Amino acid sequence: MITDSVSIVASGHTRFGRLEGRTLEDLIVEATREALEEAAVDAAEIDAVFLGHFNSGMVADGFPASLVLQADSALRFKPASRCENACASGSAAIQAGICAIRSGAAELVLVVGAEKMTSNSTSVVTRALAGAGYQNDPQEAALSFPQQFGMAARQYGERYRDPLGAMAAIAVKNHGNAMSNPLAQMHREMSLEHCNTVSESNPLIAPPLRLTDCSLISDGAAAIVLASTKRARQFRRSVAIRAMAQVNDFLPLSRRDFLAFEGPQRAIRSALEHAGVTLADLHFAEVHDCFTIAELMIYEAMGLAPKGEGFRALEDGTVLADGRLPVNLSGGLKAKGHPVGATGVSMHAMAFRQLTGNPMGIALQQPEFGLVFNMGGMAVANYASVLQAERA
Repeated sequence: MITDSVSIVASGHTRFGRLEGRTLEDLIVEATREALEEAAVDAAEIDAVFLGHFNSGMVADGFPASLVLQADSALRFKPASRCENACASGSAAIQAGICAIRSGAAELVLVVGAEKMTSNSTSVVTRALAGAGYQNDPQEAALSFPQQFGMAARQYGERYRDPLGAMAAIAVKNHGNAMSNPLAQMHREMSLEHCNTVSESNPLIAPPLRLTDCSLISDGAAAIVLASTKRARQFRRSVAIRAMAQVNDFLPLSRRDFLAFEGPQRAIRSALEHAGVTLADLHFAEVHDCFTIAELMIYEAMGLAPKGEGFRALEDGTVLADGRLPVNLSGGLKAKGHPVGATGVSMHAMAFRQLTGNPMGIALQQPEFGLVFNMGGMAVANYASVLQAERA
């Protein structure tokens, strides 16, 4: 658990999408340069660099940490490390940066998350991502992540109630939110009827998951600059990371009840508790909607509704853009895009921009607290952060 205050003081973010002709290096450089420019610091002042990057064979760059140095020659000879924790690789990099500052080894840290995925076929990407599942059980190893989350949706329906209508409503909400985000991969509004109906344009991917229930294969990068409490006072904008919790669960699904969603629940509760806030204090959340069933279960892990009743957060408007606790104003992974290593950093960058009055898309009126939840695998690596605007 991280509770000593470390602040985000700048961010950079490429567009997410099918970025043809752009290499992993290009994306890293773009996000890094924007973050350094926004911070208005010389790159020589950066004490350490951490890169979140999953890869799993999707690109040939197996040693990419020093690609960040390509953004500015003044970064040469800075310590740079790659962090990997499946779809939570970006949050792992942020946590490493926070720890470097808390240890006294650094005062300014550059964190970048990046992934280049679309140069591969869907089947290649699906296989690469499946490597984040348990490989020592032939039955589990044979399942793709769409199949695993499809299984979760079926089990949810058997234990509680049919989740498909709520899942469709989540897709509609997140696509609607993404319309206001110029960096989002998909700018296409979806109707509830379309998302809730299997059709030629919305086929079953892994029953009962439909195409509209699945996040996108994406390219993109995001970056943030972290500062110690002392250094943060020197920057024009500052958002405190009040708490950051990491909870890892068993990798084999056979070792746990997936629908209990214990890892996400523990991570979120721990972050809120150590930040000294409750759900009622939060003004928005960016959460890991890799599949719509995941966002539905995250509502319950957050405590917005009892187990099996996440649909209520949609029906009463709580998580909508104009609701009490809007979720995924950026469009989420569902519509903003999901370049795996970039996702955790992107979530924090989006939250930083929302809290500093410079949002990418839908703006809230002077929000003070935001929650970020990012997970790797089937709720195996779970990271929750509570961010607070720092105003003079």
